This record gives sequence, structure tokens and C-alpha cells, in this order.
Amino acid sequence: MKDLSLHVMDILQNSTRAKATLIKFTIIENEEQDIYELIFEDNGCGMSEETLQHVTDPFFTTRTVRKVGLGIPLLKQNCEKTGGRFSISSQEGIGTEVHAVFSHKHIDRPTLGDIATTIVYTASAYPDIRFIYKHIHNDKEYIFDTQEITEVLDGISIQNPEIIAYLVEMIRENLKEINVEF
Repeated sequence: MKDLSLHVMDILQNSTRAKATLIKFTIIENEEQDIYELIFEDNGCGMSEETLQHVTDPFFTTRTVRKVGLGIPLLKQNCEKTGGRFSISSQEGIGTEVHAVFSHKHIDRPTLGDIATTIVYTASAYPDIRFIYKHIHNDKEYIFDTQEITEVLDGISIQNPEIIAYLVEMIRENLKEINVEF
């Protein structure tokens, strides 16, 4: 995948398929410690121990429409080629947590890409799921929470095209304020 936002979209889609009602996604950038970390947490159906053991195998998938599942294996591979690490934990009936750590300065770390569009389009496609996106860059942070957005919208749908465009721009502007490069 050419940028991290595509990895993010894939993992968020996994969480929606797992019937999560709450999906938390955090990016932690610490240039001094050379860390670029993606953390995904959901309260979906979780995975069995057997599924968890095979989830990083590209020739394993729980989907019935295709015989390969490349999202998680590619994320793991991209982490490892920057000297980073990947971990996933899950409990049936409780949810799943994914940690993907990259070297911040490594030349092979994919760029962030259009994370604003990824977050907003995913949230608008699943308006009944609460999405919390937190981005920490060194000592600054930004939080986007669909529950707060829904309250402010006061009955206007998050699926409204004008609202979607506004939210994408809002996230971009807030990320610029905390010096995030995408």
C-alpha cells in the first residue's frame, strides 16, 4: 500500500465487519524517539485464538469472496522493513487491538496520505459507529470524535456531502496546526 491512510482504511473496515460499535484509532508521532505508531482498538466480535494465530498469513482470510487477506500482512511487513514491530491481540466477544510501530525517520516508512478523507468517509459510511481518531505529534494532539460531531450537528446527518467536505477540511486544518505532514 502506497501510504498509511490505505492501511488505516483496511483496518477500520476490518473493525466495521467485526460489528464494532466503538473504534478508536490513534497515531503517535515522536520524532525525538523515532516512533511513528498506529494503534487501533475496537469492541467488535474479536477473533478466536486459531484465527489470531493465522491473521498475519497472506493466504488466510475469514472472507468468503476471496482466498487471500493482504491488509494485515502488508501492514506488518511495512512496519518490519523500517525496523519497527507489529502486534495484534484479540478476545472473542471483547474486541481487537492492533499496534503498528514504524521508525519515524526511516526512508521506507510510507507517508501518511489523505488521512482526513479516510477517517471522514469511513465514519460517514457507518454513522451508527462511534469513531475516535487521535493524532499526537510530539507534544501536541488533535482528537476527532464522531459522538461530539453528531451532537454539534444536532440532527444533520454526517452523511450530508457538505458536512463530509467540511469535516475533511476541519481535520486537515487541525492536523496542520499540530505540524502533521501528510
